[in-house]
This record gives sequence, structure tokens and C-alpha cells, in this order.
Amino acid sequence: MAEGAFLYIVRCSDGSFYIGTTRTALETRIAQHNAGSFGGYTATRRPVALVFSQWFERVTDAIENERKLKKWSRAKKEAFIRGDYRALQRLSARRTPHPSRRP
Repeated sequence: MAEGAFLYIVRCSDGSFYIGTTRTALETRIAQHNAGSFGGYTATRRPVALVFSQWFERVTDAIENERKLKKWSRAKKEAFIRGDYRALQRLSARRTPHPSRRP
């Protein structure tokens, strides 16, 4: 692998999502999560299953997208994983007017 990194999403045994980045092979990283090699979020939510991955040429781009996705609602994450961009657009629409645009 070059200088880039994978952004990945796993579904945990409790149905929650974990979003991360790695420069190692995805198979290795998922195996590490399932072995409990990390004491973090997934350690008590095993097994995990890979539901999405994307390669980025630059590590910084992968990390930037990871941070963005972690702020999204569960519904937006599910639409993104499904590739349902119409639902993603609908879920991203502002529900209340911006304060500067209120009468």
C-alpha cells in the first residue's frame, strides 16, 4: 500500500457502527477488531462485520471523512452505507431555517 488509507465502517454485534481509518490491509484490521486487540469501542461489541470501505490516496482525506461521518445521524450513516444518495440528500436538508433567515 502507498501513502493512502482506508476509511471503513463496521457494524458491531449490538447493531452500532464503528468508523475508523487504517493504513493496513482491511482484512487485518477487521481481524484485529474481532480478536479484541484494541481496548476501545469494539472490544465489547464483537464480532464486527465490515459494511463499507473506501480507499483514499491521502491519509488526511481519510481522516477528514472519518471525522465528518462520525458526526452524522444513524439514519444518514445507514443511507450512506446503502449508497442511497437520494435519502442521504433528504436527511441532510436543514429542517429549520437558519437563524439569519428568520423573519
